[in-house]
Amino acid sequence: MSPQKMSVRRVAVVGGARIPFARSDGPYATASNQQMLTAALDGLVERHGLQEPGAVGEFVAGAVLKHSRDFNLARETVLGSKLHPATPAYDIQQACGTGLQAVIAAANKIALGQTESAVAGGADTASDAPLGVNDSLRRILLQARRAKSLGGRVKALAKVRPGHLVPDIPRNAEPRTGLSMGEHAAVTARAWGIGRAAQDELAAASHQRLAAAYERGFFQDLVIPFRGLARDQNLRPGSTAEKLASLKPVFGLDHPGPTMTAGNSTPLTDGAATVLLASEEWARQRGLEPLAYLTAYETAAVDFVGGDVAGGEDGLLMAPAYAVPRMLERAGLHLADFDLVEIHEAFASQVLATLAAWEKRGLGTVDRARLNVAGSSLATGHPFAATGARIAATLAKLLAERDAPARGLISICAAGGQGVTAILERD
Repeated sequence: MSPQKMSVRRVAVVGGARIPFARSDGPYATASNQQMLTAALDGLVERHGLQEPGAVGEFVAGAVLKHSRDFNLARETVLGSKLHPATPAYDIQQACGTGLQAVIAAANKIALGQTESAVAGGADTASDAPLGVNDSLRRILLQARRAKSLGGRVKALAKVRPGHLVPDIPRNAEPRTGLSMGEHAAVTARAWGIGRAAQDELAAASHQRLAAAYERGFFQDLVIPFRGLARDQNLRPGSTAEKLASLKPVFGLDHPGPTMTAGNSTPLTDGAATVLLASEEWARQRGLEPLAYLTAYETAAVDFVGGDVAGGEDGLLMAPAYAVPRMLERAGLHLADFDLVEIHEAFASQVLATLAAWEKRGLGTVDRARLNVAGSSLATGHPFAATGARIAATLAKLLAERDAPARGLISICAAGGQGVTAILERD
């Protein structure tokens, strides 16, 4: 097809499936990224009848914490799943934005007519995090491998000392700053004047809304039981702002009046999620009703090292404050045009800072009754690469429930000062 004749098609979100999210070192402590992602994918395949050859054009997914065995995670997941083994697959990674970026990558091919359907997703395990060989030991081992004689190898290996046996453990810190994501968020919270009470209220609401969604059966066709879990393990239905107020701060302790606690911050989590995307014609031929349509998306990044960090404008998790205004301007929309808004709750303070930044940029305010109405990461948990697919499937179903034209916004912050955002619409 020539570029002149190429048309852009609408991309439908047809369904989603994920396993319950579990706290790290809990029920999924021995589950690999591939095992979790396979369970989520199999649930999607079974529920939508995708077993036959050619049912799915491709599978795109990723993980943030990856072992060397995960080098071809998406493809190996396909080969171990109920999806047909002739389904192409590839990996993608953009920190916490991985799941939504996978959705965007798959949607682009569908929109351009390069495939009719695709599955996007992600998985992460904080329990089974890879441990690297001590770099000094690695260099010695490489020197021994390069040696031309047995004597040379013995000479190299003789340099090994007990300290070389200590592994390199993954650090929850930005390489450029040495600060954890929580410490970065604490800087932003101070810059925007985000108080403790507001954070605890948002966190409590996340738990209460997730609990209510489970009680009314909302997740019945979205969540696949796995290893004894049927609900997200981090969920605390009885959470209240008053109870959360009793917790001690854990971030920002180097300044007076720290506000960020384990209760208003996302816990380390294990899990996986997938979402099915397709052209309208593919869905119609299979008798599947689209839940919503992916109509716009935008990514952004901030200079969280040399930018306006102290002022809050370029905090590590503030990229959505730039991505969303650009996306809305291109779409000719304002925040008031959205029936639902989904902001990934890396931290309650980050959500509140993002809302304040949007208001400062003239986008308007977000009615809290429209924000994360079925709970989000503070209650659900946050397996880094799985969150985007979870949110996309959840929002699509929420829009479909309205049984009327509706529009939803997705905003996800990510490590490295990045942000991934998107718009879903329902006719």
